[in-house]
Amino acid sequence: MSERLRGKCAIVTGAGSGIGAAIAKLFAAHGARVAGYGRNAPSAEAQGVCELFVEGDIADSDAVARFVAATQARFGKIDVLVNNAGADVFAEPLSLTDADWQHNLDTNLRGAWNFSRAVLPSMLDGGAGSIVNIASVHGHRIIPGAFPYPVAKHGLIGLTKALGIQYAAQGIRCNSISPGLILVERIERWFEHEPGARERQTALLPCKRIGTPEEVAYTALFLASDEARFINATDILIDGGRSQLYHE
Repeated sequence: MSERLRGKCAIVTGAGSGIGAAIAKLFAAHGARVAGYGRNAPSAEAQGVCELFVEGDIADSDAVARFVAATQARFGKIDVLVNNAGADVFAEPLSLTDADWQHNLDTNLRGAWNFSRAVLPSMLDGGAGSIVNIASVHGHRIIPGAFPYPVAKHGLIGLTKALGIQYAAQGIRCNSISPGLILVERIERWFEHEPGARERQTALLPCKRIGTPEEVAYTALFLASDEARFINATDILIDGGRSQLYHE
């Protein structure tokens, strides 16, 4: 395997499972030193590929700053940040509590800003860096019953573009990936508890199959690598073409 990230040091949030674990594993396989951060203890596989892993809350800016400082002290630099951590927050708008509204913004938008703000000084000092934000198709299309999650994901795509333009001349690139339905653990649990859901969701996709975490990881790998050095302030949809359909 070619080492497309040889010599690079990366932080991946939400690296304990799902898409984050797949990204951490692929980055390590391509030569990167990886530091993981997540709310829960990592799986054995994720723990094996992360040279450093810390459990913490991405909404806690002080904890994030300490983790980034520890990572930089250990690795000497930070070349790549993948803001993957997030959580579904769905509610009927007028029934939504203030606490859930804030949780949605903290988890799906503020956490990415906390990490970006913490790593940018190091990247600016080095004159290079790649930030990859894991957004969602919810940042492009509105699905009934999914409020307020799309609010944060639209904001995350806006943050991506704004930071990408702000620091482009200093060698920093900021891009996002918007996955559609991906076979992560929580989706598998949903399918187990709702008979027929897997078949119905598969039938909605033009390619008639559901995406995998590894497919998202390979896009993150490309955006993190020097191969994507002229790609900045943009978003890549990974949804099998589903969001382009007008009629189902």
